[in-house]
Amino acid sequence: MTPTLAHNPKTARFLDAAFDEEVLLRQAQGRQVRALADFAAVAGSRRSMTEEVALRFSVTRNRAFLLLEIACALVRRLPHTLAALERGDIDLFKASRVTRLTREVSDEVAAQVDAWMANRLAERDPEAIRRSVSHAVQKFDPAGYRERAAKKRAARHVSLKHEDETMSSLSGYLPAEVASSIYASMSRAAKARRFKDKSRTLGQHRADIFAERLLAEERRGKLRAHIHVYVDFLTLVGARNDPAFLAGYGPIPDWLAREIASDPGSTWSRLITDPATGQLLEAGADKYRSPASLARLIKARDRECTQPGCHRPAESSEIDHIVGRARDGRTNHHNCHVYCKGHNLLREEPGWSAEPTGNGGMIITTPSGHRYETAPEPFHESRSDAPFSDEAREGGAQGDADAA
Repeated sequence: MTPTLAHNPKTARFLDAAFDEEVLLRQAQGRQVRALADFAAVAGSRRSMTEEVALRFSVTRNRAFLLLEIACALVRRLPHTLAALERGDIDLFKASRVTRLTREVSDEVAAQVDAWMANRLAERDPEAIRRSVSHAVQKFDPAGYRERAAKKRAARHVSLKHEDETMSSLSGYLPAEVASSIYASMSRAAKARRFKDKSRTLGQHRADIFAERLLAEERRGKLRAHIHVYVDFLTLVGARNDPAFLAGYGPIPDWLAREIASDPGSTWSRLITDPATGQLLEAGADKYRSPASLARLIKARDRECTQPGCHRPAESSEIDHIVGRARDGRTNHHNCHVYCKGHNLLREEPGWSAEPTGNGGMIITTPSGHRYETAPEPFHESRSDAPFSDEAREGGAQGDADAA
């Protein structure tokens, strides 16, 4: 017979104290929601207010948009859910389960769902709340639910999200029955492999099958993707172990950069950096030709969109002036930078301005008067006093690696 553990009064006291703090955090989120809704009411266009929140909170544009959307929905359309948040019955994440599923319904339906959920929020987990809201939406708006389901099934897509330690998440937004069938098929195949190969877990087998199936090109081998890797020359040859940079992802370890470099399909361009600052001086078309065009230098230097918080690769972005030509802005590497299309449009919004600080750096001023300074990241730390000074000047190499 298993002995019964004695109750420890300290355990309950500590847990209750932690929960008391949780309630205070939830109530603070309720106050923040009202403040964000007040800001949205006077802050101008959706694009402009989203960027202001992204910069002020140091979050992505998507996160800022979501915060504003949740705040406005709670204040304007979901008073019962907001009241639960302000009492501390739920947190903002649980509240977002309600706002998300009522985003596209009419104000009348939203009010019905909100009232129906009033006594179904406290002490329930997020998934239980989501299911209840989905039930209520179908109950009060069956025709609209059917129409929205058809539109979302037409909006199926695949997305990529970069994670830490060289990993990424590749996900598909698919009809539920299709996604379930794919997962079941991979699971069956993974179990069969696991029976023969115990060196990998079931999850590893499933992930490997997923990759193999997606990379198969008409059953004739692997589909190779074009990527851009920036790696220090001394790291490339093994004299240093500094991280390299994978465009669109960020820092990757030296060993992974050398693996990509060793791929027989990799091609290379020489980038010359200033050993004192780590900033790019020249970008060659290839290892032996003359310096590249200004556009190639700027894309190699910036690597990503230069708006704080945006990490769209330079290869998918545009080159534009910080100070426009209408204001006599010069076309040089000090006044030109990489901007994604969305942030290029931001300059047309009232109250936004930017001034160059040199070598692609700039100071951004928002409509609320807040100022943010940004500059391209150097390729390496200062090497003015470092050994191998001649080699150090050849501070980076860009690999256009045809690697899976």
